[in-house]
Amino acid sequence: MPHDVTLIATFALGFALAFVFGYFANRLRLPPLVGYLLAGVVIGTFTPDFVASSAIAGQLAEIGVILLMFGVGLHFSVDDLMAVRRIVFPGAFAQIVIATAIGTGMAMLWGWSLGGGLVLGLCLSVASTVVLLKALEERNAVATLNGRIAVGWLIVEDLAMVLVLVLLPALAGMLGGNVPGGGHGAPEHGLLLTLAITLAKVAAFGAIVLLVGPRVLPWILRQVARTGSRELFTLAILSLSVGIAFGAAELFGVSFALGAFFAGVVLNESDLSHKAATNSLPLQDAFAVLFFVSVGMLFDPSIVIREPLMLAAVLLLILVGKSLIALAVVLLLGYPLSTALMVSAALAQIGEFSFILAGLGIGYGLLPPEGLSLILAGAILSITFNKFAFLGADWLNGWVQAGPERKRICEDSRGAKLGLLHAELDAAHERAEAKAAARKTLSPDELVQRFPVFAQLTPEQREVVILHFLPQSAQPGERIIRMGDKADAAYFISSGEVEVSVSGRRIHLGPGNFFGEMALISGQPRSAHVTALDYCSLLKLTTRDFKEIMDRYPEIREQVRELAAQRGEMNRQPSAEPAPGDSRTG
Repeated sequence: MPHDVTLIATFALGFALAFVFGYFANRLRLPPLVGYLLAGVVIGTFTPDFVASSAIAGQLAEIGVILLMFGVGLHFSVDDLMAVRRIVFPGAFAQIVIATAIGTGMAMLWGWSLGGGLVLGLCLSVASTVVLLKALEERNAVATLNGRIAVGWLIVEDLAMVLVLVLLPALAGMLGGNVPGGGHGAPEHGLLLTLAITLAKVAAFGAIVLLVGPRVLPWILRQVARTGSRELFTLAILSLSVGIAFGAAELFGVSFALGAFFAGVVLNESDLSHKAATNSLPLQDAFAVLFFVSVGMLFDPSIVIREPLMLAAVLLLILVGKSLIALAVVLLLGYPLSTALMVSAALAQIGEFSFILAGLGIGYGLLPPEGLSLILAGAILSITFNKFAFLGADWLNGWVQAGPERKRICEDSRGAKLGLLHAELDAAHERAEAKAAARKTLSPDELVQRFPVFAQLTPEQREVVILHFLPQSAQPGERIIRMGDKADAAYFISSGEVEVSVSGRRIHLGPGNFFGEMALISGQPRSAHVTALDYCSLLKLTTRDFKEIMDRYPEIREQVRELAAQRGEMNRQPSAEPAPGDSRTG
């Protein structure tokens, strides 16, 4: 060919083989992630049949990491995590420390350096939240108390790994790897100073994002969403996630993963977070697939034959060691056996953070090449066998439940702490629902139910209209509109009742009606007083938004103009006292 098509070839081979292997993995009731990794093995540099560009795949995979971490932040719930803090924080940290120590000691027995052992131990100590969520969804256990504890445990592990990703570059020299900027050995400015500078950069980045971000990022998303363009909204999500990640890396020396995570956390507070998650999901899925494929491309299948004992030790730590550690920790913390079994089964695998950390360890010269292959082999096999860990946990839990004495000792006598967690989770969800209700206006269906004038719009168009509304409340007796004032908004009554005083008439308008539109259409000053008769919830459209909606949706414009004309004609008729509740004027 006359031009370079390496990028297209990488995309084509990556997606095509990921689809094929992922489909067959799913048919075998395995997570598709196993298929994606195997697809990478097939097209990787160690397999002579197909060779794609690992450099290009690596950059595409970096985008996958960014979108993956953005998605984690977008679904991150501080309240849910804090509700189960009594078990997940001490439990996860204790399990990480013990498993890392075992992994480090194991690697040093093989003759690896301390740095290589630490990276291996950390990679094997954590599990994949993505794999766990898939497993819980298949078992309808995501919303169960034990399921929430398991998810919270893995989120704490994710947060710990984010911290490791930040600190590892600063510690690489001391651990025998390449110092950032070149060279080996201890950092040029000393370890403590280097750590202080690193943490200061992270703190500065976090402060800017968490203080400025909630005021700026949701506002940007809302303005883009008000345009009604799905393409622009998706582009805004992509720009914010990738842009913040890139800016974090360039300006603050923070990893792409941490920058994207913070961006997701900030946008999680927006009332458009669900829409952002929905629109970014296809991009996240596509690039996440390339991430797993690129990881598989680095795998050397010969490691299974060359180092079977090493691989067996890695698998033993992942499938048995971590599970037993978690089981013991949960029981020591005073929680029931059923909770310990759920957490143990959840930890019997490794996934995306292990790959990210292993790649960083390779880049800084800490992890030997066979270490990455051992981690990848451990991931593929542990994810494949993870369902058997859940089956074993189910069998053991059923055996305990079937015996009254066993149930009393292992469950009933340990239920107090679990009950406390349940109450705290329920309280956290109530707070989340109240918070969501406070910033919510209407759903597309509720908009039509309350205001039939919008019935002709599609659900997508109604979502755009809702974004233009500004909530406003009024106390009994409060003057909402004063005759002679300049028109600045139209009002839609969500609840309550108002009185319109015009030309000697007093007209009552209730929920589903609107007022103030006549002056906006005519450009004249207000021609009536409008007063709240009781506590009113109103939805306000500013002049600019009102005109924008009228221009964008002709079907609404005609209805509103027709009603305004009828009201104007009624206002010109001789004064008469209409019956309260007459809504055909205003």
